[in-house]
Amino acid sequence: MNNILISNAELEIMNVIWDKEYVSTNDVVTQLNETSWNPSTIMTMLKRLEKKGAIAHKKEGRMFLYYPLILKDDYVKQETHKFINKFFQGKASIVVNSFIENDMLSDEEMKELKVLLDSLKD
Repeated sequence: MNNILISNAELEIMNVIWDKEYVSTNDVVTQLNETSWNPSTIMTMLKRLEKKGAIAHKKEGRMFLYYPLILKDDYVKQETHKFINKFFQGKASIVVNSFIENDMLSDEEMKELKVLLDSLKD
């Protein structure tokens, strides 16, 4: 996957598209009707995402149906790597240590991490 840059606003649209196999323009507008964006703003962002290679569309009758060209898991992985590299010298252990030092992990989450790490030993 190319390193596609998606803004926070575009990410809201991507989340709508990732939730469905195909989504019409009207469906995207309806899903985002709680935002202050008007339909033309959403259309602009859809075109921008398509130009970036994040989505594509197919035409069915008079409708455009949008679908993702990148998987959500792949995008999350890309952004996670960028975050860890930018702030934590590329080391996940420093991330976890930071979470612990800043009381960002509950006791339950720490237990879950321990179980996960212990399962990797086998």
